[in-house]
Amino acid sequence: MTTTPIPDTAIPTGPPVPFDPELAPVLAAINEVLPPDVFGNPASLPHLLEGMRAGEEQPEDAFTRGGAFTVEERTVPGPKGAPDITLLICRPTRATTPTPVIYHTHGGGMIVGNRRGGVPELLELIDGMDIALVSVEYRLAPETPHPGPVEDCYAGLVWTAAHAAELGIDPARIIVAGASAGGGLAAALALMARDRRGPALLAQLLMYPMLDDRNDTPSAHQMAGHGVWDRASNQAGWHALLGEARGTGTVSPYAAPARATDLAGLPPAFLDVGSAETFRDEVVTYASRIWQAGGSAELHVWPGAFHGFDLMAPQTAVSQDARAARGPWLRRILSAASR
Repeated sequence: MTTTPIPDTAIPTGPPVPFDPELAPVLAAINEVLPPDVFGNPASLPHLLEGMRAGEEQPEDAFTRGGAFTVEERTVPGPKGAPDITLLICRPTRATTPTPVIYHTHGGGMIVGNRRGGVPELLELIDGMDIALVSVEYRLAPETPHPGPVEDCYAGLVWTAAHAAELGIDPARIIVAGASAGGGLAAALALMARDRRGPALLAQLLMYPMLDDRNDTPSAHQMAGHGVWDRASNQAGWHALLGEARGTGTVSPYAAPARATDLAGLPPAFLDVGSAETFRDEVVTYASRIWQAGGSAELHVWPGAFHGFDLMAPQTAVSQDARAARGPWLRRILSAASR
């Protein structure tokens, strides 16, 4: 895979945002292994993808949580003419009535990751709340460019809603969720479900989502060369998904939700992002546009936080605050749905 040079649009910015004092030493250790532009060198990308896609197996108890959840995998039909997809299904063992469900799309910049990534953290969030979780395995770029990945996710969503009774879930209480690229895919699913008159989604949980292929916001420029997943890595991810269409006027909002011209009629959204990361301004803008369209959005910008901070440094105060903020929102959404 090759990438085109990032154009110098000369967006004026100040110096990089300082990192949270607790996060800074963690970031320094991360950058020794993964520099901010880790994916920015096309020559090394195939080797990096091979190593990172191998990943590490997580212990089964990270998913069962000591028996709180039953875990199974299902192979279900993919998009028309495409391969079947795999869903990881985690159901609360104590539930006796149909439960809400989080439909999860994993992160990884569209180029790495799998259905198990990010799931233990979400299960920790919903443990004790009688909520199920379904996580989809979608095909990755560059081997599968747009629209393959998002269509895989949508096919899994439609199957989940159609088989709600079998799964013991309530099809009226489906929440799409994801972090990073998975957050962008979750936002795209909300747009697709609205436009295609698909499953009626209750809400969308978008954790530092990857929304805008144009990669030219002030924060993208300001944090270039700093943090995790900087502008060069971001370009590589978007180029893998979109090829030469990246940054042009032909990009679909189902690939890059920031391209949507109409954000009306979407389910309530929770969005969070770090102040010291590439995605800061595109996430803030997306939340603002939801409000401007008459929608509901809760936005958190965590000071001094880099991309994926709560996953990479969960012990820090700002990470614990970020994780803690998601639970009350989720409870409010579910409480409102039960009235």
